[in-house]
Amino acid sequence: MVSGALHPSWRFVAYLSTTFASLPGPSTLLVALSRNGANPDFTADELFYQLETTHATLLIVYPEAFETALVAAKRASLPSERVVIFDAAQILTHAAGTTTGALIAEGLMMKPQYTERRLRPGEGKTKIAFLSFSSGTTGKPKAVAIPHFALIANVVQLAVHNRVNEDYAPYEDRRFRPGDVCIGVLPFYHIYGLVINLHFILFSGLSLVVIPKFNFTGMLQSIQRHRITHLMLVPPQVVLLCKHPAVKEYNLSSIRFIMVGAAPLKTEITQRIYQMFPDAHIGQAYATTMWSIDQKRGISGGAGQLLPGVIARVEKLDGSLAGYDEPGELVIKTPSVALGYANNAQATRETFVDGWVRTGDEVMIDSNKELWVVDRLKEIMKVRGFQVAPAELEGCILNHPDVSDCCVVGIPDDYSGEVPLAFVVLTASAAARAKADGAASAELKTSIMQHVADNKVKYKQLAGGVEFVDVIPKNPSGKLLRRVLREMARDLVKGRDVKAKL
Repeated sequence: MVSGALHPSWRFVAYLSTTFASLPGPSTLLVALSRNGANPDFTADELFYQLETTHATLLIVYPEAFETALVAAKRASLPSERVVIFDAAQILTHAAGTTTGALIAEGLMMKPQYTERRLRPGEGKTKIAFLSFSSGTTGKPKAVAIPHFALIANVVQLAVHNRVNEDYAPYEDRRFRPGDVCIGVLPFYHIYGLVINLHFILFSGLSLVVIPKFNFTGMLQSIQRHRITHLMLVPPQVVLLCKHPAVKEYNLSSIRFIMVGAAPLKTEITQRIYQMFPDAHIGQAYATTMWSIDQKRGISGGAGQLLPGVIARVEKLDGSLAGYDEPGELVIKTPSVALGYANNAQATRETFVDGWVRTGDEVMIDSNKELWVVDRLKEIMKVRGFQVAPAELEGCILNHPDVSDCCVVGIPDDYSGEVPLAFVVLTASAAARAKADGAASAELKTSIMQHVADNKVKYKQLAGGVEFVDVIPKNPSGKLLRRVLREMARDLVKGRDVKAKL
């Protein structure tokens, strides 16, 4: 910071910290500001759950999400004056809430009263920087408590791995150089966008062009206009880059680095993106891995090598250690580890064990130290890079009056990676209607899909459709045999493909 008067935005923070101090809840604004981000497309129920889980005391929203935020805030007993619209030019049409512009204007009229908060030695390892939500096998998203030390460590790990600011190769071949420009199309409420696309990029001295809301042709325009050199993407965006007809209308020659994360990228798409950008550094990354700095191209299908400071072991089902090329659960230890799950002691004990983290991912590590993600041991789908817990959708579907049982599985999708498909057992009366009338059966499927659409964010909706079954297979203890239904889903997808070709 340059000495002298506070920039209006910093005085806004200072003003908020004193203005809201007298209201119920913590008086330290930074806790509220940095605690967690939320998807602006959330329904009121989804946002309420997040507010309740984090005990949020301040909500800053985009104008488009304001009405939803008010409903969620009311349910969470959050006063309307603590719902702030993040748009200085926005004019409120009703009394509830306020705007950042109004608060800045009021704050500029006051004497600065903010004292910088400095962490004590060692406090960075325990003081939470933010909560990043991740889906769990129970169906309820869990708030991962990430301390300041972990965030900084992760950024440093990436910088060391990529030899940022080192003279290790000719200037034109270095991955990250001051003066390069990265595009920010990933949501910053997602851990990939927050840590890598935001913090790491700025730490590395790159400029960052932030896009308020992803639009593919808008992204292409930005690449051409700002001469973007670095892309941080998820697989669906790469699919668009390979297949969208608008791509040929733009000059994308400035691109020299493409990183793909959040979900595996199909080999065919990987090869296609290699051909489109023959001189670019391109590869995939995982939570604790990235393709080697010695390779311009990542190994197709591989997730890269462990970042500096990461220790990993692969455990087989019997608890023994797997050897090279043997599958098992990835268990890691790293300085960038989270503290655990906020307000969820049981889930923390199950996942964070003696300094190690059980990832729930089935992987293999080959003799070249390359990590290969085989499958997810946890029952989580990856839709457009977002985690979706089947149990969460099942709970929603079971609230439909015509449903007596259900099970949700993921099916492959070229754009989204995978999408949810629901196997549904109807109530006796609904089943009779569906059996007697094909139109009624179709109406029931539409009704169930609409029920999910009304209650869940778009990427959680049943894009894979609804299939009626007589019974959901379960083991003697009552646990869903999701594996059996995955096999049924694969057969259904094959059948759909055959019909499409005919």
